[in-house]
Amino acid sequence: MRTKQFKAESKKLLDMMINSIYTHKEIFLRELVSNASDAIDKLYFRSLTDDTVTLARSDYKIALAVDKENRLLSITDNGCGMTAEELEKNLGTIARSGSLDFKRENETGEEVEVIGQFGVGFYSAFMVADHVTVESRAWDEAAGSRWESSGAEGYTIEPCEMEQKGTRITLHLKDDTEDEKYSEFLEEYRLSELVKKYSDYIRYPITLMMPQYRQKAVPEGEEAPEKPEYETVWEETTLNSMIPLWRKQKSEVTPEEYNEFYKGKFYDYEDPAVTIHTRTEGNATFRALLFIPAHAPMNYYTTGYEKGLQLYSRGVLIMEKCADLLPDYFSFVKGLVDSEDLSLNISREMLQHDRQLQLIERALERRIKGELEKLLENDREKYEALWKEFGTQLTYGLCLDYGAHKETLQDLLLFYSSTEKKLTTLKEYVGRMKEGQEAIYYGCGKTVEAVDALPQADQIKEAGYEMLYMVGQVDEFAVKTMRDYDGKKFLNIRTDEIDLSTEEQKKALAEENEAAAELFAAMKEALGDKVHAVRFTDKLKSHPVCLSTEGGLSMEMEQTLNAMPGREGRFKADVVLELNPDHPVTAKLKQYAVTDKEKLADYSKLLYAEGCLIGGVPIEEPAELCRLITADIVQKFLCALFILACFWNKP
Repeated sequence: MRTKQFKAESKKLLDMMINSIYTHKEIFLRELVSNASDAIDKLYFRSLTDDTVTLARSDYKIALAVDKENRLLSITDNGCGMTAEELEKNLGTIARSGSLDFKRENETGEEVEVIGQFGVGFYSAFMVADHVTVESRAWDEAAGSRWESSGAEGYTIEPCEMEQKGTRITLHLKDDTEDEKYSEFLEEYRLSELVKKYSDYIRYPITLMMPQYRQKAVPEGEEAPEKPEYETVWEETTLNSMIPLWRKQKSEVTPEEYNEFYKGKFYDYEDPAVTIHTRTEGNATFRALLFIPAHAPMNYYTTGYEKGLQLYSRGVLIMEKCADLLPDYFSFVKGLVDSEDLSLNISREMLQHDRQLQLIERALERRIKGELEKLLENDREKYEALWKEFGTQLTYGLCLDYGAHKETLQDLLLFYSSTEKKLTTLKEYVGRMKEGQEAIYYGCGKTVEAVDALPQADQIKEAGYEMLYMVGQVDEFAVKTMRDYDGKKFLNIRTDEIDLSTEEQKKALAEENEAAAELFAAMKEALGDKVHAVRFTDKLKSHPVCLSTEGGLSMEMEQTLNAMPGREGRFKADVVLELNPDHPVTAKLKQYAVTDKEKLADYSKLLYAEGCLIGGVPIEEPAELCRLITADIVQKFLCALFILACFWNKP
């Protein structure tokens, strides 16, 4: 029989499809099963108006079969089948889609969900096979036709006997090499695994003869053996579940079914904290089944974590992790999306980044936010538990894109409150603000206790203002990005922007600072570039000293930024050493400014170190600090010995 040539630039095009379009060879089974499903869809659609089609919905199936000895794998369906002319048209022309033609011809308002549209999926078979045979008998035909090809050289078509109507594709698998083990596609459990992965929700049964291990039956009249005997029995087994959980009505699914689906699908041992089952129609038509885990995965806050939702198109898995369906701040959400409208590329493995994808992402973002807000309002305990797991990610989201996500995330944030002694929202804080209060006050530190110990905290508490504790690594970055909430600006208690003094107090303090200008100059000289300035403050009550900052960069932000790889030492906050003018140590400083400049320098360094320790700032020169402390202790010890000597020598 004469070999026909493929239409189009066959050899080059077929080579490209086999070696370039698809990234994983295992994809071939997904494509062939999807084509079989489309063929059944066409016949089923026809049966709605054609009484000659006598098959019931339950009669349709896709059967896989293996012949290990001859290295054959076959995929058989009882769908519409193809005539010789259709074989010529659909398989002889690369990139011609019979499914797409069918869909166009039947745009009647009925739901026609054929999967294929590019006409190239069939040729993925040549990734694993060196010879492909297609035997097909159309529903109206008395005999079948056989299409055969060994690749780009061409194909043949001839009549054949075929009892069953439908199509059977038989692949002669390539020989194994060092790099590729094609024999894996002859193993029943591997085929079962691939069907489960890619085609679990094809609406028709996908069957395969599978080994079942069971206890041998004891013939009637014979005694059972002491030890049970087992045998292997081959049974036709349905590999796919067929009905996706997300295509059911929510009223039809129990919480237990959701939980079991989640744990089995996403390999978690705990039930999800939140389940979101939604269907959206309109500009973006899709179904989604989303889950918020009860706990963050161990690698969640590492570079090894990969976000994304499973993406299905009409029940067929397209991508295992589609990152573009979730914003980064909701990356902890797991689940899947099934859409009929996405623009896929020719291999169906990658998405075209079009408006449709963006619409789905925005819709999911709104839905996730709404569920979190509902949980915050109705089940505070559960929300706070989730916050401990994923709060850092939500806070981080506010820092992205120059605060573009402020409206989405600001009401989801939680911070510990100085007055409530528990976590609170910004909305709740503003609702409790004192009359005339214009700012939201916050302190930064590694722990609530550390912030509470800051000298500047005393002033805020004594004034009767509530203070928020920013103890997360990116908390302050988030509020700096937000700038304000409900018109109330954020103020760090360690910045120079906070001023709770009366006009008289401000005037008196200014006079004290002016009078001590020489003292401050000497202390600044001793401290060098460690501080931007030295001055008196009325913020301190019992503490002799504290560190504050000028400008927008706080000491906490300086530490965080400098800890980033490649940015070590690049950032420097304008640190101010603030002194309590009423503390006894200040009188000593004034004395040393006149009598002992060296002693003044040592005490300046000691006070700066004390400010660092109180404020949780690392000591830059611990050896120098130890020297100063030791020298001071020795001096005081010698003074004590002198006093004791005078006492004992008293007549």
